[in-house]
Amino acid sequence: MGSKIEYVDSTQIYATSYARNSKAIGVLWAIFTICYGIIVVVSFITPEWIGVVEGENAGKIGLWSVCRAEEQGEMCKGKFYSFYELSNIAFVGASACVGIAVLTALLTICMMVLFLFCHSTTVYHICGWLQVFSALALIGGCAGFPAGWAEEDVRKICLTSYMYNLGTCSFRWAYLLAAIGCL
Repeated sequence: MGSKIEYVDSTQIYATSYARNSKAIGVLWAIFTICYGIIVVVSFITPEWIGVVEGENAGKIGLWSVCRAEEQGEMCKGKFYSFYELSNIAFVGASACVGIAVLTALLTICMMVLFLFCHSTTVYHICGWLQVFSALALIGGCAGFPAGWAEEDVRKICLTSYMYNLGTCSFRWAYLLAAIGCL
């Protein structure tokens, strides 16, 4: 039993194979874009970028919040909708960069609807450039975040920390998740 489609020359074979594979690649790209969006949103929201798990100075630090373990429970300072009130300009800049990365990642996901109305090449270019911009903003946030480790609130948890030196703190899962998102 052979194929029911008869090809005149080999270019038809390549064109058919390309059309089939390009749709599969488009679906895979959409899935990875959604995964990237989830990664960026979770890393932005979660205050688990650096911290100390145990000890009298236990706490965790995120982009826009600093949480300390106290007798009454965990006490957090900072809200994501008022991150500009932080005294640490490095954290404000990192929060703004990662926030922009979140917005452009979500915009990229929304732009996938354009596949219904526009040529796929146009949509790939639009979404591709949005993803590049999102990744650059995320890289800026991840690179700028350590510049704020010398702040007093951070030093209460990390003790001997200063710019780009963790002190007694360690990287937590949200920072590593953001770093993976940079790739």
